[in-house]
Amino acid sequence: MTSAQTDRFVHDRLPPPEQWPELRFDRPELQWPEQVNLVEALFDRAERAGHGARPFLRSEARTLSYVQAREEVNRIANALTDGMGLVPGNRVLLRGGNSVAMALAWLATVQAGLVAVATMPLLRARELGTIIAKARPSAALCDARLQDELRTALQADSDHASTPLLTFNGDATQAAPSLEALAARHGAAVQPGRTVCATAGTDIALLAFTSGTTGSPKAAVHTHRDVLAACETWPRHVLRAHPDDIVMGSPPLAFTFGLGGLLIFPMWAGASVYFPSIAYTPEAMVHLIARVGATICYTAPTFYRQMAAFAQQHGVGRLRLSVSAGEGLPDATRQLWKQATGLEMLDGIGATEMFHIFISSPPDAVRRGAIGRVVPGYEARVVDDEGRTLPPGQVGRLAVKGPTGCRYLDDARQAQYVRDGWNYPGDAFSQDADGYFFYQARTDDMIITAGYNVAGPEVESALMQHPAVAECGVVGRPDEDRGQIVLAYVVLKAGQAADAAQVKALQEHVKQTLAPYKYPREVVFVPQLPRTETGKLQRFALRQLATASEKPNAT
Repeated sequence: MTSAQTDRFVHDRLPPPEQWPELRFDRPELQWPEQVNLVEALFDRAERAGHGARPFLRSEARTLSYVQAREEVNRIANALTDGMGLVPGNRVLLRGGNSVAMALAWLATVQAGLVAVATMPLLRARELGTIIAKARPSAALCDARLQDELRTALQADSDHASTPLLTFNGDATQAAPSLEALAARHGAAVQPGRTVCATAGTDIALLAFTSGTTGSPKAAVHTHRDVLAACETWPRHVLRAHPDDIVMGSPPLAFTFGLGGLLIFPMWAGASVYFPSIAYTPEAMVHLIARVGATICYTAPTFYRQMAAFAQQHGVGRLRLSVSAGEGLPDATRQLWKQATGLEMLDGIGATEMFHIFISSPPDAVRRGAIGRVVPGYEARVVDDEGRTLPPGQVGRLAVKGPTGCRYLDDARQAQYVRDGWNYPGDAFSQDADGYFFYQARTDDMIITAGYNVAGPEVESALMQHPAVAECGVVGRPDEDRGQIVLAYVVLKAGQAADAAQVKALQEHVKQTLAPYKYPREVVFVPQLPRTETGKLQRFALRQLATASEKPNAT
C-alpha cells in the first residue's frame, strides 16, 4: 500500500511488527481496496444508497443532510489544508462536547488525511498537557466554551505554545479565530489529495487515548481500515440499524464507544444522529428520546438504571434499541429497564484498543447474566495465565483477535496487551458451553465508574499534591448504582484533622486537578497503608478491605 501521510510521526512510533496482534480479514465484508479513505467511503456509501437528501446530523439549531454535511466537511478540510497548511499525517487535537460542529470537525480532519486526537471535554490542563506531549499536535480545534484549559495546556508546553488553535460553537463577539469563519472562506469543491486525501487503508485515522493503570495515558492507534472493519462487524451483525433510525446518547465522541455509536455507525447505516443543546440528565434523556423520536440510545448501565423510573412514567416513544456498554451491566439493571420499557437491553464489551464492541448479542439472543457471544469477524476465548484455553465454566483471562487490534503509540505496555497475536483487554471472564461470555471483573487497577475509566494511581498523584496528605492508595469499591466508586485510603500528616471538612477539602482538590468524575466519592483515613517489604503498595489488600467495608465518609 502507498501511504499518503507525509508526516510519519505516528507510523514511525508504531510497535515493532512482532508485537502486533494478528489482524484477520477472512470474511467477504472485510475486503477493501488498498487505497481507501474512511470518511469518503462512508459518504459515498450513503449517497450510493440514495440517502444523500436524508437527515444526518441533527440538533435544535440545525439539521444537515448527508449532502449538506459533506459540503461542510469539504470546506473545513480545505480550511485545514489550504488555510492552515496542514499536511497528511499531522495530528489535530479536537476538544468539545457532542455537537454538530464537533462531528464535522472530526470528519474533516480524517478526510484530509490528518490524524484526529479527540479529547474528553472534562479534562483539565494538566491532563491535556500529557496528551499534547505524547501526540504533538500541529493544530487544535476546540469548542469556544472549553478553550481556557486547552490554552493553558498549550502555553505550558514550550514546543506547542504557538500551536494554532481555532474555536467552534462560539459567537460573533469572540476575538479568537474561529473554524467556521476560516471554513466559510473556502469552497466545498474537492481538491484531489487535499480535501479528500487518497489514504492507504493502513494510514492512521485517529489516536484514541485511554488511561493506563499507572495513570500515564496510552494512545491506541487506529487506521482507516480499522474503523471500516468495525462498521462491518458489530453494527452489521448485532446492531442492525437502518436509515430510518435516529440515534442519540451520552458517550462523548472522544470515546471510541461514542465515536462509533454516535457518528461512524449511523453513517454506515444511512441513519441520523441527534446532538442535544443541553446536558443530559436521566429525566431529560427520557423526554428527549420521546420528543426527538429517537429509535436507538447509547448510554451506560448507571444511566439506564436512573432513567427507568422516568421511562416507566413517560414512555420512550419510538425507541427500539437501548445499547449498554462502558461498564458491566448488572442483570438487575437489565430487568429494571425491561420492566419499565418492554425493551431487552443490548449489552456488549469492547475496548479502546479494539475500537469498539467485539462480544455482544442482539436482543433476541440474550442470555441472562451474559454479555453475549463473540461478534462475527472476531474470535474470543477464556485462557489461563499461559494462554491455554480453559474449559467452559472456568474463570480466566479474555483473549480476542479479529480485524482490529491494539497498537499503542510508542508505549512499552504494548507487550502486556498483545501476546502471541492475541489481544488481552484486561478482563476476567467465563464462557458457557453455548459460547456465551460472562463478565467477572477487571484484571488490572482500572476503576470503571458510571462508564468512565479512572486510573487509581492518577488520583493518588493528585491527592499527594495536597499539603495535608502524607500517603494514599486509591481503589474501586463495588457500588450498585455506579458499578464501582473511587475510594481513597489516606494517611494524613501529623496535626491534620481526620474529619468531614478534610474529606471535602481533598475531594475538591482532586476535582480542581483532574476531570471531576475522577474524584474519590469516599475517603477513609487510616494510620498506615499495606505495603510489601520493598515498600510497594499492596492494592489488592486495599481492594479486599474496600469490598468488605461499609460506606464511610461518602458524599
